[in-house]
Amino acid sequence: MHLLFATSIVPDGALASGYEIANAAIIAALRRAGARVTVIGFTWPGKPAADPENTVVLGAIDVRTDNASSLQKLAWVGKALLSGLTFASVKLRAVPDGAVLAAIERAGPVDGYVLNSVQFAGAFEKLFTERPSIFVAHNVEHLSAQENATAASSIFQRLLFRREARLLKTVEERLCRQARFVFTLAEEDRAALGVASDDRSAVLPLVTGAQAPTPKGPRRIDCDAALIGTWTWQPNRIGLDWFLEKVVPHLRAGFRIRVAGSMPSGVTSKHPGVEFVGRVPDAQAFVRSAAVIPLISTAGSGVQLKTIETFELGLPSVATSRSLRGIDHRPSNCVVTDDPAAFARALEAAAADIRDVDGSAFRRSQVKALDAAIRLGLEKLGSVRQEAFA
Repeated sequence: MHLLFATSIVPDGALASGYEIANAAIIAALRRAGARVTVIGFTWPGKPAADPENTVVLGAIDVRTDNASSLQKLAWVGKALLSGLTFASVKLRAVPDGAVLAAIERAGPVDGYVLNSVQFAGAFEKLFTERPSIFVAHNVEHLSAQENATAASSIFQRLLFRREARLLKTVEERLCRQARFVFTLAEEDRAALGVASDDRSAVLPLVTGAQAPTPKGPRRIDCDAALIGTWTWQPNRIGLDWFLEKVVPHLRAGFRIRVAGSMPSGVTSKHPGVEFVGRVPDAQAFVRSAAVIPLISTAGSGVQLKTIETFELGLPSVATSRSLRGIDHRPSNCVVTDDPAAFARALEAAAADIRDVDGSAFRRSQVKALDAAIRLGLEKLGSVRQEAFA
């Protein structure tokens, strides 16, 4: 079975974000199941595709809103309003339909499409209808947009997010209806998308790399807690704001917290132990240098890849209930609470008594369940393909 995996940004091997980690895990699982996978999409500027022989590149673009000039942002908004597309999808309309169709032809004969997330599928939706498809919903995007609207600091942002939510709900419903099968990354997302039946969807448990993390000797603890993420992504920003504003004030003054990753302007903390360190060369080494990992998701849908990585590494953690979306097994060294004061107390207790565990069993269970779900989806897609040519 030859599948065309249609995505906004093709893998470049860097695995710099949760989205890229999830894509790598899903593509690897499809190939383990015996499918030939060709990826189609854009590259980041200056970052070539990691697997050029199995990738069709539409061009190089930077769709990150925080990197764009004010003029570019206004152009995207105007184009979205005129086209009726979402703001997220219109940024991908950097090439015309004809160029995408030509790229699809270059991929050769395919048996079906894997439409990876709503952004790319929504931008070129009409071009992927002549073959059966699987839709991969990384999040319930319209619910995330509604949460972003509630948290928006300006009327303009609030209106824009409300528009996104309205349009995304329609597109997600249409993509789910047209798809032969839907993959989500969290159990509750199946019901939220209206595909809770086992005949229509399955959850994909994820892992964070092709190989299990290998300990690099005893851990050297350089700080009490460490957080890393793309904080410019609004759901992540909401969680970070909650942590800094609600949890951190309950921590003792000497508690040391390091925050790594892309940081939007205006993020600060009066706590003397909080340090913003920007990008770090080795994300795994960074988190392993902390006594405990705060898992702070309070918004969004889908799965939290940082939670999965923490559990794979066996690191102590304190998690909100939202951080455990899509995860059935919680290790013994993870404390769960949504109360800010209790969260702070649990962080201090974990940092004072560091207890790592073996994360290999967690990873094995994730891979086994991931492969089973992928096989189910391919069976559904294959049955449609056989019916079409019967």
